[in-house]
Amino acid sequence: MSKTRARDEFAGRTRPARLRRLLSLAAALMALLGFALAPALGSRAGAPFLAPEAVFDAAQGGGDYSQFQHTNPQHVRLPCLLCHRRDDNSPRPVRSVGHTPCSGCHTQQFADASSPLCTICHENPSSGAVKPFPRLRSFNVRFDHARHARGAARPAANCAACHSPARRGVALSIPSGTAAHATCFQCHGPRAQSAGRDLASCGTCHLLGQPARTPEWSPAYGVNFSHAAHTRRGLSCAGCHGVMAGAARGRQVTSPVSLHHHAPARARSCMTCHDNKRAFGGDDFSDCTRCHKGNAWRF
Repeated sequence: MSKTRARDEFAGRTRPARLRRLLSLAAALMALLGFALAPALGSRAGAPFLAPEAVFDAAQGGGDYSQFQHTNPQHVRLPCLLCHRRDDNSPRPVRSVGHTPCSGCHTQQFADASSPLCTICHENPSSGAVKPFPRLRSFNVRFDHARHARGAARPAANCAACHSPARRGVALSIPSGTAAHATCFQCHGPRAQSAGRDLASCGTCHLLGQPARTPEWSPAYGVNFSHAAHTRRGLSCAGCHGVMAGAARGRQVTSPVSLHHHAPARARSCMTCHDNKRAFGGDDFSDCTRCHKGNAWRF
Protein backbone atom coordinates (compact mmCIF):
# COMPACT_ATOMS: atom_id res chain seq x y z
CA MET A 1 0.00 0.00 0.00
CA SER A 2 1.44 3.39 -0.96
CA LYS A 3 2.02 6.11 1.63
CA THR A 4 -0.44 8.39 -0.22
CA ARG A 5 -3.26 5.80 -0.10
CA ALA A 6 -2.65 5.05 3.57
CA ARG A 7 -2.75 8.75 4.40
CA ASP A 8 -6.06 9.17 2.50
CA GLU A 9 -7.67 6.21 4.30
CA PHE A 10 -6.56 7.56 7.69
CA ALA A 11 -7.97 10.98 6.87
CA GLY A 12 -11.25 9.41 5.79
CA ARG A 13 -11.58 7.61 9.12
CA THR A 14 -10.79 10.68 11.25
CA ARG A 15 -12.99 13.18 9.36
CA PRO A 16 -16.35 12.04 10.93
CA ALA A 17 -14.83 12.16 14.42
CA ARG A 18 -13.48 15.64 13.79
CA LEU A 19 -16.88 16.77 12.51
CA ARG A 20 -18.58 15.45 15.63
CA ARG A 21 -16.13 17.34 17.84
CA LEU A 22 -16.77 20.55 15.88
CA LEU A 23 -20.55 20.11 16.17
CA SER A 24 -20.27 19.51 19.92
CA LEU A 25 -18.09 22.60 20.30
CA ALA A 26 -20.63 24.66 18.35
CA ALA A 27 -23.45 23.38 20.55
CA ALA A 28 -21.52 24.29 23.70
CA LEU A 29 -20.85 27.80 22.40
CA MET A 30 -24.58 28.28 21.65
CA ALA A 31 -25.43 27.13 25.18
CA LEU A 32 -23.02 29.67 26.66
CA LEU A 33 -24.60 32.36 24.49
CA GLY A 34 -27.99 31.27 25.81
CA PHE A 35 -26.81 31.74 29.39
CA ALA A 36 -25.79 35.30 28.57
CA LEU A 37 -29.09 36.13 26.84
CA ALA A 38 -31.47 34.40 29.24
CA PRO A 39 -31.88 37.36 31.68
CA ALA A 40 -32.77 39.69 28.82
CA LEU A 41 -35.20 37.23 27.25
CA GLY A 42 -37.16 36.48 30.43
CA SER A 43 -38.04 33.03 31.63
CA ARG A 44 -40.62 30.98 33.42
CA ALA A 45 -40.38 31.24 37.19
CA GLY A 46 -37.77 28.81 38.44
CA ALA A 47 -36.82 27.61 34.94
CA PRO A 48 -33.02 27.76 34.42
CA PHE A 49 -31.57 27.91 30.96
CA LEU A 50 -30.51 24.63 29.33
CA ALA A 51 -27.32 23.29 30.87
CA PRO A 52 -24.38 22.40 28.57
CA GLU A 53 -24.61 18.67 29.31
CA ALA A 54 -28.28 18.73 28.34
CA VAL A 55 -27.34 20.39 25.07
CA PHE A 56 -25.23 17.40 24.11
CA ASP A 57 -28.04 15.01 25.06
CA ALA A 58 -30.52 16.93 22.94
CA ALA A 59 -28.13 17.34 20.01
CA GLN A 60 -26.90 13.75 19.90
CA GLY A 61 -29.92 11.88 21.21
CA GLY A 62 -32.55 10.09 19.17
CA GLY A 63 -36.29 10.65 19.17
CA ASP A 64 -39.01 11.94 16.87
CA TYR A 65 -37.81 15.26 15.46
CA SER A 66 -40.88 15.75 13.25
CA GLN A 67 -42.95 17.21 16.13
CA PHE A 68 -42.23 19.90 18.67
CA GLN A 69 -43.33 19.14 22.22
CA HIS A 70 -43.35 21.79 24.95
CA THR A 71 -43.48 18.90 27.42
CA ASN A 72 -40.02 17.69 26.38
CA PRO A 73 -37.88 17.88 29.57
CA GLN A 74 -35.25 19.98 27.79
CA HIS A 75 -37.81 22.36 26.25
CA VAL A 76 -39.53 22.91 29.61
CA ARG A 77 -36.32 24.43 30.96
CA LEU A 78 -36.03 27.04 28.21
CA PRO A 79 -37.23 30.65 28.65
CA CYS A 80 -40.38 31.35 26.62
CA LEU A 81 -38.97 34.44 24.94
CA LEU A 82 -36.06 32.45 23.51
CA CYS A 83 -38.46 31.12 20.86
CA HIS A 84 -41.36 33.59 20.99
CA ARG A 85 -40.96 37.28 20.20
CA ARG A 86 -43.13 39.84 22.00
CA ASP A 87 -42.55 43.20 20.33
CA ASP A 88 -46.12 44.55 20.46
CA ASN A 89 -49.67 43.60 21.45
CA SER A 90 -50.36 41.41 18.44
CA PRO A 91 -52.70 38.67 19.74
CA ARG A 92 -51.12 35.86 17.68
CA PRO A 93 -47.71 34.67 18.94
CA VAL A 94 -44.69 35.21 16.69
CA ARG A 95 -41.75 32.86 16.23
CA SER A 96 -38.26 34.20 16.79
CA VAL A 97 -36.49 35.20 13.59
CA GLY A 98 -33.88 32.74 12.34
CA HIS A 99 -32.85 29.27 13.44
CA THR A 100 -30.77 30.22 16.49
CA PRO A 101 -33.24 29.01 19.19
CA CYS A 102 -33.28 25.51 17.64
CA SER A 103 -29.85 25.18 16.09
CA GLY A 104 -28.17 25.97 19.41
CA CYS A 105 -29.10 22.48 20.64
CA HIS A 106 -29.99 20.55 17.48
CA THR A 107 -26.73 21.17 15.64
CA GLN A 108 -26.57 17.72 14.05
CA GLN A 109 -30.16 17.91 12.79
CA PHE A 110 -29.53 21.31 11.19
CA ALA A 111 -26.46 19.92 9.46
CA ASP A 112 -28.80 17.52 7.60
CA ALA A 113 -30.96 19.32 5.05
CA SER A 114 -33.38 16.36 4.95
CA SER A 115 -33.93 16.24 8.73
CA PRO A 116 -37.62 15.99 9.77
CA LEU A 117 -36.88 18.72 12.33
CA CYS A 118 -37.28 21.31 9.56
CA THR A 119 -40.90 20.27 8.90
CA ILE A 120 -41.97 21.48 12.36
CA CYS A 121 -41.93 25.08 11.12
CA HIS A 122 -41.59 24.82 7.35
CA GLU A 123 -44.13 23.69 4.77
CA ASN A 124 -41.26 23.22 2.35
CA PRO A 125 -37.74 23.35 3.85
CA SER A 126 -36.22 23.89 0.41
CA SER A 127 -38.23 27.03 -0.31
CA GLY A 128 -38.29 28.23 3.30
CA ALA A 129 -42.11 28.56 3.35
CA VAL A 130 -43.27 28.74 7.00
CA LYS A 131 -46.37 27.04 8.40
CA PRO A 132 -49.06 29.12 10.18
CA PHE A 133 -48.67 29.34 13.94
CA PRO A 134 -50.39 26.26 15.45
CA ARG A 135 -53.43 26.32 17.71
CA LEU A 136 -53.03 26.16 21.48
CA ARG A 137 -52.83 22.47 22.37
CA SER A 138 -50.30 21.92 25.13
CA PHE A 139 -50.92 24.88 27.43
CA ASN A 140 -53.67 25.70 29.87
CA VAL A 141 -54.41 29.15 31.28
CA ARG A 142 -54.28 30.30 34.88
CA PHE A 143 -56.20 33.35 36.03
CA ASP A 144 -56.83 34.61 39.55
CA HIS A 145 -59.97 36.75 39.89
CA ALA A 146 -59.08 37.67 43.48
CA ARG A 147 -55.73 39.15 42.42
CA HIS A 148 -57.33 41.13 39.59
CA ALA A 149 -60.17 42.44 41.77
CA ARG A 150 -58.04 44.59 44.04
CA GLY A 151 -55.25 47.14 44.04
CA ALA A 152 -53.33 48.17 40.95
CA ALA A 153 -54.24 44.92 39.18
CA ARG A 154 -57.93 45.86 39.14
CA PRO A 155 -58.92 47.21 35.69
CA ALA A 156 -60.58 50.63 35.56
CA ALA A 157 -63.62 49.07 33.88
CA ASN A 158 -63.76 46.32 36.53
CA CYS A 159 -65.42 43.10 35.28
CA ALA A 160 -66.40 44.73 31.98
CA ALA A 161 -62.71 44.98 31.04
CA CYS A 162 -62.76 41.23 30.31
CA HIS A 163 -66.42 40.24 30.09
CA SER A 164 -68.65 41.71 27.38
CA PRO A 165 -72.36 41.08 26.70
CA ALA A 166 -73.16 37.93 24.70
CA ARG A 167 -76.35 36.30 23.42
CA ARG A 168 -78.12 39.64 23.11
CA GLY A 169 -77.06 40.65 26.60
CA VAL A 170 -78.33 37.56 28.38
CA ALA A 171 -74.85 36.16 29.07
CA LEU A 172 -71.34 37.56 29.48
CA SER A 173 -68.43 36.34 27.38
CA ILE A 174 -65.24 34.74 28.71
CA PRO A 175 -62.05 35.53 26.75
CA SER A 176 -60.69 32.48 24.90
CA GLY A 177 -58.13 31.48 22.29
CA THR A 178 -55.63 33.93 20.84
CA ALA A 179 -58.38 36.58 20.93
CA ALA A 180 -58.03 36.52 24.72
CA HIS A 181 -54.55 38.02 24.29
CA ALA A 182 -56.11 41.25 23.03
CA THR A 183 -58.02 41.48 26.32
CA CYS A 184 -55.09 40.59 28.58
CA PHE A 185 -52.62 42.76 26.68
CA GLN A 186 -54.57 45.87 27.73
CA CYS A 187 -52.54 45.58 30.95
CA HIS A 188 -49.91 42.94 30.13
CA GLY A 189 -47.88 44.93 27.59
CA PRO A 190 -44.56 43.73 26.07
CA ARG A 191 -42.47 45.07 28.96
CA ALA A 192 -45.07 45.13 31.75
CA GLN A 193 -43.81 44.58 35.30
CA SER A 194 -45.18 44.72 38.83
CA ALA A 195 -42.80 45.10 41.76
CA GLY A 196 -40.00 43.76 39.57
CA ARG A 197 -42.05 40.74 38.47
CA ASP A 198 -42.34 40.07 34.73
CA LEU A 199 -45.95 40.31 33.50
CA ALA A 200 -45.23 40.05 29.77
CA SER A 201 -43.81 36.54 29.31
CA CYS A 202 -45.96 33.57 28.28
CA GLY A 203 -45.32 31.81 31.60
CA THR A 204 -47.15 34.58 33.48
CA CYS A 205 -50.50 33.12 32.41
CA HIS A 206 -49.80 29.78 30.72
CA LEU A 207 -49.02 26.41 32.26
CA LEU A 208 -48.31 23.10 30.57
CA GLY A 209 -51.46 21.02 30.25
CA GLN A 210 -54.53 20.42 28.11
CA PRO A 211 -56.52 23.62 27.39
CA ALA A 212 -59.72 23.69 29.45
CA ARG A 213 -62.55 26.03 28.48
CA THR A 214 -64.63 27.60 31.24
CA PRO A 215 -68.29 27.28 30.16
CA GLU A 216 -70.27 30.47 29.58
CA TRP A 217 -73.60 28.77 30.23
CA SER A 218 -75.34 29.15 33.59
CA PRO A 219 -78.45 27.47 35.06
CA ALA A 220 -79.90 30.97 35.51
CA TYR A 221 -80.25 31.35 31.75
CA GLY A 222 -82.62 28.40 31.76
CA VAL A 223 -85.11 30.39 33.86
CA ASN A 224 -84.92 33.46 31.63
CA PHE A 225 -82.33 35.44 33.59
CA SER A 226 -80.66 38.25 31.63
CA HIS A 227 -77.61 40.22 32.70
CA ALA A 228 -78.61 43.11 30.45
CA ALA A 229 -82.04 43.44 32.08
CA HIS A 230 -80.44 43.75 35.52
CA THR A 231 -77.53 46.06 34.61
CA ARG A 232 -80.05 48.48 33.04
CA ARG A 233 -81.55 48.82 36.50
CA GLY A 234 -78.20 49.70 38.05
CA LEU A 235 -77.31 46.33 39.54
CA SER A 236 -73.54 45.78 39.71
CA CYS A 237 -71.67 42.50 39.36
CA ALA A 238 -70.86 42.50 43.09
CA GLY A 239 -74.58 42.65 43.84
CA CYS A 240 -74.87 38.99 42.84
CA HIS A 241 -71.36 37.61 42.56
CA GLY A 242 -68.55 37.15 45.06
CA VAL A 243 -64.90 36.21 44.50
CA MET A 244 -63.38 33.21 46.28
CA ALA A 245 -59.61 33.58 46.67
CA GLY A 246 -57.63 30.42 46.01
CA ALA A 247 -60.44 28.55 44.26
CA ALA A 248 -59.87 26.60 41.05
CA ARG A 249 -60.51 28.35 37.76
CA GLY A 250 -64.21 28.07 36.91
CA ARG A 251 -65.14 28.19 40.62
CA GLN A 252 -63.60 31.50 41.63
CA VAL A 253 -66.79 33.53 41.17
CA THR A 254 -69.92 32.62 43.10
CA SER A 255 -73.42 32.94 41.65
CA PRO A 256 -76.89 33.10 43.26
CA VAL A 257 -78.94 29.93 43.35
CA SER A 258 -81.31 30.14 40.40
CA LEU A 259 -84.35 29.30 42.52
CA HIS A 260 -87.01 31.42 44.16
CA HIS A 261 -89.34 29.47 46.44
CA HIS A 262 -87.14 26.45 47.11
CA ALA A 263 -83.69 27.97 47.61
CA PRO A 264 -81.79 27.16 50.84
CA ALA A 265 -82.70 29.62 53.60
CA ARG A 266 -79.28 31.32 53.91
CA ALA A 267 -78.25 31.10 50.27
CA ARG A 268 -78.18 34.09 47.96
CA SER A 269 -80.90 33.40 45.42
CA CYS A 270 -83.49 35.11 43.23
CA MET A 271 -85.55 35.73 46.36
CA THR A 272 -82.71 37.76 47.91
CA CYS A 273 -83.84 40.65 45.72
CA HIS A 274 -87.22 39.52 44.43
CA ASP A 275 -88.93 39.64 47.82
CA ASN A 276 -91.75 42.01 46.81
CA LYS A 277 -89.89 44.81 48.64
CA ARG A 278 -86.65 45.46 46.86
CA ALA A 279 -88.09 44.08 43.62
CA PHE A 280 -91.28 42.35 42.51
CA GLY A 281 -91.58 38.73 43.58
CA GLY A 282 -94.61 37.96 45.70
CA ASP A 283 -97.02 35.08 45.37
CA ASP A 284 -99.00 36.71 42.58
CA PHE A 285 -98.80 34.54 39.45
CA SER A 286 -98.41 37.66 37.32
CA ASP A 287 -95.06 38.27 39.04
CA CYS A 288 -93.85 34.82 37.98
CA THR A 289 -94.57 35.44 34.32
CA ARG A 290 -92.56 38.66 34.34
CA CYS A 291 -89.45 36.44 34.35
CA HIS A 292 -90.58 32.99 33.27
CA LYS A 293 -91.78 32.80 29.69
CA GLY A 294 -93.17 30.04 27.49
CA ASN A 295 -93.41 26.35 28.34
CA ALA A 296 -89.79 25.79 29.36
CA TRP A 297 -90.37 26.28 33.08
CA ARG A 298 -92.49 24.65 35.77
CA PHE A 299 -92.98 24.65 39.54
